[in-house]
Amino acid sequence: MAQRRFKAFLDAMLGAATVGLIRTVRWMDRGRTADFVGAAARKLGPLRKEHRLGRANLRAAFPEKSDAEIERILAGVWDNLGRVVVEFAHLGEFGVEGLGTPGLDNVTYAPVTKERFERIMGGDQAVIGFTAHFANWELPAVCAKLLGAKSAILFRPPDIGAVSDLIVKLREPLMGQMVATSLDAPIRLARLLQSGTHVGILADQHYTKGVPVTFFGRSCMANPLVAMLARQTEAPIHGMRVVRNPDGNSFWGEITEAITPVRDADGRIDVQGTTQAVNTMIEGWVREHPEQWLWLHRRWR
Repeated sequence: MAQRRFKAFLDAMLGAATVGLIRTVRWMDRGRTADFVGAAARKLGPLRKEHRLGRANLRAAFPEKSDAEIERILAGVWDNLGRVVVEFAHLGEFGVEGLGTPGLDNVTYAPVTKERFERIMGGDQAVIGFTAHFANWELPAVCAKLLGAKSAILFRPPDIGAVSDLIVKLREPLMGQMVATSLDAPIRLARLLQSGTHVGILADQHYTKGVPVTFFGRSCMANPLVAMLARQTEAPIHGMRVVRNPDGNSFWGEITEAITPVRDADGRIDVQGTTQAVNTMIEGWVREHPEQWLWLHRRWR
């Protein structure tokens, strides 16, 4: 009983501290603060064990790159991560340029992406959108919500209950319905799709109970949820990403054409083959801008 009370007290304290930190960061200029924290992350990141993991991942993925190139990419990875931390407190300030939702900061989209978005919104079926831990991975969902899409986002809640509650409270008005990872999450997401709600999923993490795919020439386990939902609902699958611009504080976004799912002999969507197609697209994104992907986690095990 005493342990439970102490944990509840500790969670409450951490939740309050997180709220205070976010409120403090909100008062600061986003661009200047992100520049400072990004630069600090470049200096401090190499001192952490994750830097060694990132270096090993990059050497395996890009054996042709020199040590200097690998370290340059890793510096960009830390810079991007530092900026994402700051941007979390300022998500409500972003807007989508040219599509009717001007904000204090803008995410630009090419005309072809605008056309695809309008086609999705004008269609009679909700879609499955996947993204990766790339640039600021929160922004695709924020942009979809700004543009009027009825959406739901799958997320992994932090272990600390108070912090998890805070994240939901902050994100839900900006991103749409938040669905925590759980045993019944696939059922809930399928029902949302069938009711006309677009679903967003991060699809680039290791998943022990997943299906094997090849990613940067190495086998790894991937979450098959995108393909499983498509198999159950026949919902179209679109990749959705933002890319950080050279100034470090603005972005451009992309919605891909629907991915053609792999089908089995009976015409049903093949889960493993379609999961591979999703990861192949993500690999292409990472190859374009390797410094903007989160190389610091154990994707291959």
